[in-house]
Amino acid sequence: MRILLVEDDRDVAGFVVKGLREANHVVEHAANGRDGLFMAASEQFDAIILDRMLPGGVDGLRLLETLRAQENTVPVLFLSALGQVDDRVKGLKAGGDDYLTKPFAFAELLARVEALTRRGKADSPVTRLAVGDLEMDLLSRSVKRAGQKIDLQPREYRLLEYLMRHAGQVVTRTMLLEGVWDYHFDPQTNVIDVHVSRLRQKVDKPFPKPLLHTVRNAGYIMRADNEG
Repeated sequence: MRILLVEDDRDVAGFVVKGLREANHVVEHAANGRDGLFMAASEQFDAIILDRMLPGGVDGLRLLETLRAQENTVPVLFLSALGQVDDRVKGLKAGGDDYLTKPFAFAELLARVEALTRRGKADSPVTRLAVGDLEMDLLSRSVKRAGQKIDLQPREYRLLEYLMRHAGQVVTRTMLLEGVWDYHFDPQTNVIDVHVSRLRQKVDKPFPKPLLHTVRNAGYIMRADNEG
């Protein structure tokens, strides 16, 4: 695997490069944002490990936003001392695939990079989601259950999409606030309950079997049966 490390800290860079090469990966290193952007845009890499704070007039966020604007989809792992929630969110929204804060364990870094590259090779663009007889077309933004069209408001659509993408998993209120409402509401608000109730009226009530279930003291789960 060919990896680009964009890191200005000499000690951190030496440590990471040595470890990756010992794991039989080919590593190129850029010590500033400008060089990192040039290398990332002009050469082929399987993954990029990217620091947030970089010299050279181009920081990590700008570097990645430029790559994504060029439709470069190389998997990117942010490696940064900026570890607050807002910092991580900014990194992921800029196009990052994962975010690891310093200090870090090299074993975890290696595992995350290798997981990213496996995911990138295995994944193809998802255009359709399905849970039981409920179908969502992500291209036309249409929803059907048992062949019957279901009309949803934009927020209801986002809520359903999030639940369907996490089908079979318990989704907590916090996860929904972060994934659907972007922290815009206080965790104590009943906005989630209201929207889940509306969604159930459209997705479950007209049909014999419910797909959206409440998990007491935990959250919600979307599944095609009543087991568990």
